[in-house]
Amino acid sequence: MNELGLFFGTVFMGFFAIMNPIANTPVFLGLTAEDDSATRRAVALKGLVLAFLIIAIFSLAGKLIFDLFGITLSAFRIAGGILVFRIGLDMLNGKQSEVHHPAETGAAGESSADQLGVAVSPLAMPILAGPGTIATAMNFVAVRDFSHLAITIGVFALMCAITYLFFVTGEKLVKYIGQNAVDVVTRMMGLILAVIGVQMFIDGIYGAVRGFA
Repeated sequence: MNELGLFFGTVFMGFFAIMNPIANTPVFLGLTAEDDSATRRAVALKGLVLAFLIIAIFSLAGKLIFDLFGITLSAFRIAGGILVFRIGLDMLNGKQSEVHHPAETGAAGESSADQLGVAVSPLAMPILAGPGTIATAMNFVAVRDFSHLAITIGVFALMCAITYLFFVTGEKLVKYIGQNAVDVVTRMMGLILAVIGVQMFIDGIYGAVRGFA
């Protein structure tokens, strides 16, 4: 029981560090800046549910999925890094990325499903359930023990619930610090996302080179 308790703490700290709901809340506010409260809550819920499903699937069958499609984690990091860098660059320049709000680039009368597209990408993948999160989860369940698997998936579900609370209450932050401050934070988060994207790309290249060595 003590070993499982220690494992629980390790998994929680690992997921908290990789997801970082505190830092991701301003990112989420930036991604949903033009949305009302109801849409923002719907985006948060959909994004976190999808992120949970992605991590649960990869925890259960990650190696099988990668082997089936011939995908390497390095290639996944490279692609995710490019996407995150593009998102961060748009936020840094004060623009709404087409990746962020794809519905706004089309015609009027778009469906709510189109409006919630941001929940799929970039929120669920790669921000919440990106290569780093997937790699962390797959590392925790490498022992293939049911108890460790259940703890890993359960802790990630807990982290999703915590992140949801951060996201839906983050709107109140705007009322206290003002829209101008939020814009500044959004640009700062854009810089951080761009740097994260570059680091993911570098890690992917490094892993690919090591694979050929």
